[in-house]
Amino acid sequence: MTILRPNAPRYAARLNAFKTGLPGKPSAEDMLRRASTVPGLNAADLNYPDHFDHHSAEEMMRVLEDCGMALNGLAMRYYTDPGFRLGAFTHPNPTVRRAAVDITKKGLDTLAHMGGNLMTLWMGQDGFDYAFQGDYKAMWDTTIEAIQEVCDHNQAIDIAIEYKPNEPRAYALMPDIGTTLLAVKEANRTNLGVTLDFAHVLYADEMPAHTAHLIVRHCKLLGVHLNDGYGKRDDGLMVGSVHPMQTLELFVELERAGYDGAIYFDTFPDHGGLDPCAEAETNIIMAERLRATAAQLVSDSSLAAAIAQQDATKSLQIVGEALYRSPV
Repeated sequence: MTILRPNAPRYAARLNAFKTGLPGKPSAEDMLRRASTVPGLNAADLNYPDHFDHHSAEEMMRVLEDCGMALNGLAMRYYTDPGFRLGAFTHPNPTVRRAAVDITKKGLDTLAHMGGNLMTLWMGQDGFDYAFQGDYKAMWDTTIEAIQEVCDHNQAIDIAIEYKPNEPRAYALMPDIGTTLLAVKEANRTNLGVTLDFAHVLYADEMPAHTAHLIVRHCKLLGVHLNDGYGKRDDGLMVGSVHPMQTLELFVELERAGYDGAIYFDTFPDHGGLDPCAEAETNIIMAERLRATAAQLVSDSSLAAAIAQQDATKSLQIVGEALYRSPV
């Protein structure tokens, strides 16, 4: 598969968005080939097991090579199996919980075979909908135990938890950064960390840069899902379309932290009928502009002085000039 040049920005996008406009029932290969036509989209995250329904790991590796795309990692998708509707790691039936752990291990084996080292866990089905529905202690304990077992299966692979306040369950077991970091601490595994999803952070009523700082302070920041929204749900809008200042501040924090992982555009152009290729290209253009501005601001002594005094008027003037007068 493709090896990117050192320090080359890696951009990936939600592959399922690229189904829009393709005839019939597009395969993962069809979506990858279409995504690869977007200038600058040079990495891919694949869903497991969904994107391997009709392709072996070897076939997916060949497609990535043909497309000139690097494998960023795999993401587990339990919610597509109705058997996990009541939960994967939190399911009341131990047989179902075992099945969830076992399919995750198969995903890790597939990832290792493909030469990847990042598995993302979004456990949206692990939660509850009603008072007196769940045994909170049991659900927490089984989840921590499952995460530990998954981490121990292959310690060369990083495991990233992607949290979200709710959806599809009314309450997620890990709805915010504080709870997620508590889980990371209890699991106590060196290959465990967090993926920050911008819209999920807004949805959790958090400030993205603050959240990034907390992740880096307490564990590993393993992934960044970039998008935007109005904070009431997981809107999946284009980068910087609603919160350009917060997106810029996140990039400044990522620059400070030395984050060199991929930026994954977890956006939903298909929901609004947008051309997914044009939408992905727009996301890259916006991300590049904001990253270039962040690179200027991270060493700006005037901005540092204003922030040290919590002088928002001064910092807004400095950031506003850099953002709105920055070169293309």
